[in-house]
Amino acid sequence: MKAWRIENNDGIDSLNLADIDIGDPGPREVRFRVKSSSINRRDYNTVRAPGERNTPLPRIPNSDAAGEVLAVGEDVTEFKPGDRVGSCFFKRWQSGRMRAPVMASALGGAEEGMLSEEAILPEAALVSLPKHLTWEEGGTLTVAGVTAWNALVVQGRLKAGDTVLVMGTGGVSIFALQFSKMMGARVIITSKSEEKLSRARDMGADETINYFETPDWDSAVLDLTDGEGVDQVVEVGGPGTLQKSIVATGYGGHIGMIGSLKLGDVNVHPLLRKSIRLSGIFAGSREMFKDMNAAISANTMHPVVDQVFGFESARLAFHALGSDQHFGKIVIRNS
Repeated sequence: MKAWRIENNDGIDSLNLADIDIGDPGPREVRFRVKSSSINRRDYNTVRAPGERNTPLPRIPNSDAAGEVLAVGEDVTEFKPGDRVGSCFFKRWQSGRMRAPVMASALGGAEEGMLSEEAILPEAALVSLPKHLTWEEGGTLTVAGVTAWNALVVQGRLKAGDTVLVMGTGGVSIFALQFSKMMGARVIITSKSEEKLSRARDMGADETINYFETPDWDSAVLDLTDGEGVDQVVEVGGPGTLQKSIVATGYGGHIGMIGSLKLGDVNVHPLLRKSIRLSGIFAGSREMFKDMNAAISANTMHPVVDQVFGFESARLAFHALGSDQHFGKIVIRNS
């Protein structure tokens, strides 16, 4: 069986396609053929500079996988050969709050990842995929989908009539747009690309802001909400944008901190004064994944796949994500 592996700190072009043997599934384990694996910003950063993240080497990258069950070990009760499954980001987060042992079970970092022809995971680290999704769509859910769901629905308690500010048009952001509209919320979305903003409007975004043309986008958000601010922000920029997100958030609102792309200083006083809840979001539990899939199935929602690369072209897929031209998800498809 072949798998892409990070074997040094020389970046994307040094990814190596290696022959490895993963053996047979043990008790409560499932072996499956990986049909697709999408790339997240975290995967890109791990491949580009594993030393900065203290990633054990060699390591198979990527945490997202959609696959078909090939064999099951003893005492597996939920899956059988032929079933369609998706990988959970954390092997040991079933439900409840985040704990230290959970963090030590992340795929594609602390644990081997999914960029391989086949993989073995515990039964409890897999979920059934919505039946209407293609393999490419199913391979986008593990991180981007669950992260957006956790931020908006679990932590943010999203409800119809809320106003949500979504930053950017990457994987998490587009899932956030889709979930928000699915649940009857108003969405304001930002980008520096008019083409991407146009696509977002076609998907139901109610208001769009070009943050290159409108650098004071926080003031623009207040204008669009009659000075009230939004109920939730899907914050992907980090400290460099958090101050503006705080300004744009209404009293008692929620900010889901997803990424940290820009540096900056933050004055927490308005966060306290407006009783804003700030939540760090790092994917989510298996329970969240299953709840999200139920909602996706009930609404026959289709994740947005921007580009699909063949397994042999994995390096090109990582370079494509690094160019930041994508809208939605970049997927690697196994033949």
